[in-house]
Amino acid sequence: MDDQREFAVEVVRRLQQAGYTALWAGGCVRDLLLGLPAADYDVATTATPEQVRDVFGHRRTLTVGASFGVIIVQGPKPAGDVEVATFRTEGPYLDGRRPQSVAFATPEEDAQRRDFTINGMFYDPLTEQVLDFVGGQRDLELRQVRAIGDAHARFTEDKLRMLRAVRITARFGFDLDRATGEAVRAMAREICVVSQERIAQELKKILVNRHRARAVQLAADLEVLLEILPELAMPLATPAVWTILIKSLEMLEAPRFELAMAVLLRAAAIPEHGIVACCRRLRLSIKEEEQVLWLVQHQHALQAAARQPLAKLKRLVAHHQIDELISLARVQAQACGGIDAEADFVEQYLRETPRDIIDPPPLVNGEDLKQMGLRPGPAFKTLLESIRDAQLEGRVTRREEALDLLRSLARET
Repeated sequence: MDDQREFAVEVVRRLQQAGYTALWAGGCVRDLLLGLPAADYDVATTATPEQVRDVFGHRRTLTVGASFGVIIVQGPKPAGDVEVATFRTEGPYLDGRRPQSVAFATPEEDAQRRDFTINGMFYDPLTEQVLDFVGGQRDLELRQVRAIGDAHARFTEDKLRMLRAVRITARFGFDLDRATGEAVRAMAREICVVSQERIAQELKKILVNRHRARAVQLAADLEVLLEILPELAMPLATPAVWTILIKSLEMLEAPRFELAMAVLLRAAAIPEHGIVACCRRLRLSIKEEEQVLWLVQHQHALQAAARQPLAKLKRLVAHHQIDELISLARVQAQACGGIDAEADFVEQYLRETPRDIIDPPPLVNGEDLKQMGLRPGPAFKTLLESIRDAQLEGRVTRREEALDLLRSLARET
């Protein structure tokens, strides 16, 4: 038993020994029944937040969600933390995200407020019994994702559940229940009330999963894709382009989010400022934005790589995202039915060329220019790039040679 699971069992044991009902809840139960490792463990209990803190001590608990009946119980470092929530019902969701109020309840009542049946089950790890009030075990057998109760009501409570339905359906290779899918299609436009940060979190989970292509196709079929990524209107309306996009997503092997996002935006064929606007709308970090933009900007950079000037080639392959650019070039070529000889050439060059040859330390810098009496300005960059080109091409290999060339070039400016 791994440390995380062992601690989650211990949390249930301690609560039950104190006289409370305590069960594993949600995704960890689903994963257990599917024979999959759980990403994390959540516990639901009849204990109130203060009673949970009394059981585990105030030093080992965090009250980050106490107003919603949620306490974090901190475990040993290898085990991590366990979220413990009091069984509850919820009031109306006036903002499409949070309930206006909560009331403590029974396990059966708590199950009714959850999103999908396969996420609405409980499990007692001490007796190894499943408590299923919503038909989750049957839906696991049928391999389908179905909203608990009325799908429109569940999505009205939290509009992000529409995108989560897409992600979970694709992730497990399940079918989406017809009524649940119809509710997503009918309410797709309402996802705009969800914060862009939460949408981006779901999008990241979708794009790094190996079933990303199916998820994107399903989101398009349910008419929710263009609500979160209107930039994809052109490829979605152009069957040949859309087919290549879906094939490209399928061919990616364990990509980071930035690479998969670059595949999407490359297909959108929008200008750089449009890519930046998309990243900023989704509240991506500056680093994520820069990396997505660099990949799209350089999507054709490997073409004719063998014939590029050596300095240009070295600058390109020295970039920390070169492996992702190679992957992008490969899926582009293969999805279009072509060959990826240029990617092969670059990979071979990287294997056979030492790093200190590809990206050696610069021989001169701006201080050298200042010592020559030059004032900082646009010419600085031009002169330094000229010296760098000469170094990368092997025309200068020592600092003295670089300084001599720098003096000569400076006199000509």
